[in-house]
Amino acid sequence: MPAITFIHADGKSDRVETSGGESAMQAATRHGLDGILAECGGNAMCATCHVYVDEAWLARLPAMADDEDALLDGAAAERLPNSRLSCQIMITPALDGLVLRLPERQV
Repeated sequence: MPAITFIHADGKSDRVETSGGESAMQAATRHGLDGILAECGGNAMCATCHVYVDEAWLARLPAMADDEDALLDGAAAERLPNSRLSCQIMITPALDGLVLRLPERQV
Protein backbone atom coordinates (compact mmCIF):
# COMPACT_ATOMS: atom_id res chain seq x y z
CA MET A 1 0.00 0.00 0.00
CA PRO A 2 1.56 3.36 -0.98
CA ALA A 3 2.15 5.85 1.81
CA ILE A 4 2.40 9.65 1.91
CA THR A 5 4.18 11.77 4.49
CA PHE A 6 2.50 15.09 5.22
CA ILE A 7 4.72 17.64 6.96
CA HIS A 8 2.88 20.36 8.86
CA ALA A 9 4.06 23.98 8.97
CA ASP A 10 5.26 23.40 12.55
CA GLY A 11 7.47 20.48 11.43
CA LYS A 12 5.23 17.70 12.78
CA SER A 13 4.73 14.92 10.27
CA ASP A 14 2.02 12.33 9.63
CA ARG A 15 2.49 9.25 7.47
CA VAL A 16 -0.71 7.87 5.99
CA GLU A 17 -1.29 4.76 3.95
CA THR A 18 -3.38 5.07 0.84
CA SER A 19 -5.52 2.73 -1.15
CA GLY A 20 -5.15 2.44 -4.88
CA GLY A 21 -6.84 5.07 -6.98
CA GLU A 22 -7.40 7.73 -4.34
CA SER A 23 -6.00 11.23 -4.31
CA ALA A 24 -3.60 12.57 -1.71
CA MET A 25 -6.48 14.76 -0.46
CA GLN A 26 -8.76 11.74 -0.03
CA ALA A 27 -6.07 9.88 1.90
CA ALA A 28 -5.52 12.90 4.17
CA THR A 29 -9.21 13.45 4.90
CA ARG A 30 -9.87 9.73 5.39
CA HIS A 31 -7.21 9.75 8.11
CA GLY A 32 -8.57 12.95 9.69
CA LEU A 33 -5.39 14.88 8.94
CA ASP A 34 -5.40 18.51 10.05
CA GLY A 35 -4.27 20.98 7.40
CA ILE A 36 -6.30 19.73 4.44
CA LEU A 37 -9.76 21.31 4.47
CA ALA A 38 -11.02 20.05 1.09
CA GLU A 39 -14.10 22.26 1.18
CA CYS A 40 -15.17 21.29 -2.35
CA GLY A 41 -14.68 17.57 -1.74
CA GLY A 42 -11.94 17.17 -4.32
CA ASN A 43 -13.62 18.81 -7.29
CA ALA A 44 -10.77 21.27 -7.95
CA MET A 45 -12.93 24.27 -7.14
CA CYS A 46 -11.61 25.75 -3.87
CA ALA A 47 -7.81 25.35 -3.38
CA THR A 48 -8.24 24.36 0.30
CA CYS A 49 -6.13 21.25 -0.24
CA HIS A 50 -3.04 23.20 -1.32
CA VAL A 51 0.26 21.44 -0.65
CA TYR A 52 3.93 21.95 -1.43
CA VAL A 53 5.40 18.90 -3.13
CA ASP A 54 8.86 17.95 -1.91
CA GLU A 55 11.34 18.83 -4.66
CA ALA A 56 12.52 15.22 -4.97
CA TRP A 57 8.99 14.17 -6.00
CA LEU A 58 7.89 17.06 -8.19
CA ALA A 59 9.08 15.64 -11.52
CA ARG A 60 7.27 12.35 -10.84
CA LEU A 61 3.83 13.99 -10.87
CA PRO A 62 1.78 14.48 -14.02
CA ALA A 63 1.65 17.97 -15.48
CA MET A 64 -0.70 20.45 -13.86
CA ALA A 65 -3.99 21.13 -15.65
CA ASP A 66 -5.08 24.69 -16.43
CA ASP A 67 -7.89 24.68 -13.85
CA GLU A 68 -5.52 23.61 -11.07
CA ASP A 69 -3.04 26.27 -12.16
CA ALA A 70 -5.72 28.98 -12.01
CA LEU A 71 -6.98 27.89 -8.58
CA LEU A 72 -3.50 27.98 -7.09
CA ASP A 73 -3.28 31.67 -7.97
CA GLY A 74 -6.04 32.26 -5.41
CA ALA A 75 -4.78 29.94 -2.67
CA ALA A 76 -4.72 31.40 0.86
CA ALA A 77 -1.03 30.56 1.40
CA GLU A 78 1.77 31.71 -0.84
CA ARG A 79 1.96 29.92 -4.15
CA LEU A 80 5.40 28.44 -4.75
CA PRO A 81 6.86 26.66 -7.82
CA ASN A 82 6.13 23.32 -6.11
CA SER A 83 2.51 24.15 -5.18
CA ARG A 84 -0.17 21.66 -6.15
CA LEU A 85 -3.72 20.78 -5.15
CA SER A 86 -3.66 17.47 -3.32
CA CYS A 87 -7.03 16.55 -4.84
CA GLN A 88 -5.28 16.41 -8.21
CA ILE A 89 -2.47 14.09 -7.10
CA MET A 90 -3.66 10.55 -7.73
CA ILE A 91 -1.63 8.07 -5.71
CA THR A 92 -0.07 5.14 -7.52
CA PRO A 93 2.53 2.60 -6.35
CA ALA A 94 5.17 4.76 -8.10
CA LEU A 95 4.38 7.54 -5.59
CA ASP A 96 4.97 5.39 -2.51
CA GLY A 97 6.86 7.60 -0.06
CA LEU A 98 5.61 10.91 -1.50
CA VAL A 99 6.35 13.88 0.77
CA LEU A 100 3.91 16.80 0.86
CA ARG A 101 4.35 19.91 2.98
CA LEU A 102 1.27 21.69 4.28
CA PRO A 103 0.99 25.47 4.14
CA GLU A 104 0.36 27.49 7.29
CA ARG A 105 -3.23 28.13 6.25
CA GLN A 106 -5.83 27.00 3.71
CA VAL A 107 -8.33 29.85 4.12
